[in-house]
Amino acid sequence: MSAWTELAVARIKADAQRSADTHLIKLEIAALPGVDLYLKDESSHPTGSLKHRLARSLFLYALCNGQISQGTTVIEASSGSTAVSEAYFARMIGVPFVAVMPRTTATAKIKQVEFYGGRCHFVDCPTLMHEAAAALAGECDGHFMDQFRFAERATDWRGNSNIAESIFRQMKLESHPVPAAIVMSAGTGGTTATLGRYIRYKGFSTTLLAVDPENSVFYDVWRSGDRNIAIKTGSRIEGIGRPRAEESFQPTVIDRMIKVPDAASVAAMLWLEQFSGRRAGASTGTNLWGMLTLAVNMHQRGEQGSLVTLICDGGERYLDSYYDEAWVAQNIGDISGYQSQLREMLAE
Repeated sequence: MSAWTELAVARIKADAQRSADTHLIKLEIAALPGVDLYLKDESSHPTGSLKHRLARSLFLYALCNGQISQGTTVIEASSGSTAVSEAYFARMIGVPFVAVMPRTTATAKIKQVEFYGGRCHFVDCPTLMHEAAAALAGECDGHFMDQFRFAERATDWRGNSNIAESIFRQMKLESHPVPAAIVMSAGTGGTTATLGRYIRYKGFSTTLLAVDPENSVFYDVWRSGDRNIAIKTGSRIEGIGRPRAEESFQPTVIDRMIKVPDAASVAAMLWLEQFSGRRAGASTGTNLWGMLTLAVNMHQRGEQGSLVTLICDGGERYLDSYYDEAWVAQNIGDISGYQSQLREMLAE
């Protein structure tokens, strides 16, 4: 290992050592006695999202594999949050960074990438990101980080303070310490792979429920077993859902999947702000819709237990999109029906 690589790895490890764990927040919902709901708040990472963990793992993976050296330009295909986190680590070790992202990416994310010294390269559709990123890497002899390929293998799923280990450790003193289910959406599929593998490795009885937005093939791939399914449209819920089954998506570790309408995701996101005062992104809304639906079903069956999902990122990044009524009406549609459904679901 070169002296530069040794220093780069040491800087990233030191950043991890300085970082505290993220909070596990309990939602007290009177209409669901005996069913305890928890949100692991990944928005509290230094770069504001769950992708901070992934970016750290991807950089360490690439450095230790000899794929990044002094002066190597790092390129990533990302709708925003991964790009922000990777720009942060690229600046930390002193290498150039380029994010290939759709033109529709939230303005706040673009500004954050640029704040950390990264450059944004835009494509017209999310389906074009991968090819554009690979081409750019070839042109500049850089390294295409390729989160959609390497996310599930860059993370140590057996433990070492990964997100799954953190959840179960934080749940130890709760009334139902082993969750009946963990609910998670898939972007790269890396987090669902980590959660599912860890649950099996430790022998927990926890169900892994994956939720998928519209314009994504993950649910169909999981249901059919056909990894060749592909579509030509991109997800309207930033950060999750893909038009093809990326290599990191591991359907065999997922116990159940449900499809969540995009309007339901936005309705659940807005409900969270009204109920708890916390603003989160729309992918958190997808997670919440799945968890609340599961919680209501448990309550109706007279079951008790705990459910956990994630706050993937903060809502401040989406003030000009998912938190803008006019934007939602134009780009997502009418969400009032799902807002009414939430009120009915959670009525005492």
